[in-house]
Amino acid sequence: MKPPKRKDKRQQRSDKTPAGARAPLSPARAKPAQGKQARPAPEPARPRLLNRREGKRPDEKLPLILETEPSEDYALLDSGNGQKLEQYGPYRIVRPEGQAIWLPAWDQSEWVKADAVFTGNTDEEGMGRWHFPRTPLGETWPMAYDGIPFHGRFTSFRHVGVFPEQASHWSYMDQLIRDAGRPVRVLNLFGYTGLASLVAARAGAEVTHVDASKKAILWARENQEMAGLSDKPIRWICDDATKFVTREERRDSRYDIILLDPPAYGRGPNGEVWQLFDNLPEMVDLCRSILTPKPLAVVLTAYSIRASFFAIHELMRDAFTGLGGRVESGELILRERSAGRALSTSLFSRWVAQ
Repeated sequence: MKPPKRKDKRQQRSDKTPAGARAPLSPARAKPAQGKQARPAPEPARPRLLNRREGKRPDEKLPLILETEPSEDYALLDSGNGQKLEQYGPYRIVRPEGQAIWLPAWDQSEWVKADAVFTGNTDEEGMGRWHFPRTPLGETWPMAYDGIPFHGRFTSFRHVGVFPEQASHWSYMDQLIRDAGRPVRVLNLFGYTGLASLVAARAGAEVTHVDASKKAILWARENQEMAGLSDKPIRWICDDATKFVTREERRDSRYDIILLDPPAYGRGPNGEVWQLFDNLPEMVDLCRSILTPKPLAVVLTAYSIRASFFAIHELMRDAFTGLGGRVESGELILRERSAGRALSTSLFSRWVAQ
């Protein structure tokens, strides 16, 4: 994928598809496996006291539509009938897409050329399986973003290890780091497979990457080695994001750029529960508390929620009251190759110091 061209366009749609995560079992139904001792439930953390901040709210810029266009490494080829046809490196892939409520622009003869089709559960985080209609494929394959190679992978949750629309944030962060003219510390929370961390490290930043999944951390380390960036300063942390940031606040550890890419629902390595609307205000408040005296940006992306971008926009403006700067909010979109339609993937809001 090449770095995207940033385009500002009028907002047309702001509600999202509902989260696919299922609610956890109630205590009455959650039974330990026979012969195994049940893990004790983690003690609930004491809620952080949030107070309304005094001062001038940051300036605002909205709606801002950040677009990823087709490239040699990635392309949204076509979409419709609740599916999307994508090109990931050498492979053509079909996956569910609830927002593609229109008809495909390409004939079915193009869709049947797919190398891999995700079947089964169509929820955003639902488990399913991959069908390979042409030739059986291995679990991983080589991909690249702006000269950074990494592994794509067929996972049971329909994801493949990269969210191409995030390239807008990556190129923006890359420029912030290079223009800073000083050492920059980046914190990548809910970092997944590490593409943002690799972009930041290549640009010259010292990076801390946090994710609750050991598998994701191992995958990210593989990507670092594959990209030839093993000598870059990246700390890989498997931890609950909220607990980690709380400890960083106590340790007076500070960052210039913070990336937040939380799920709608998730669990930490010790069973900690994350619910976006319940936990995001505390997380954003914590992130402000660990910024350096001369910060650069805090970037928040929200997937699979039924909300307007105004929800996170106003949260960010309140949270950064008194710090100046500007809050820019809108949507990340993929531009289709077949008919040029825009497919919205997520909401975002970012506070920038200048």
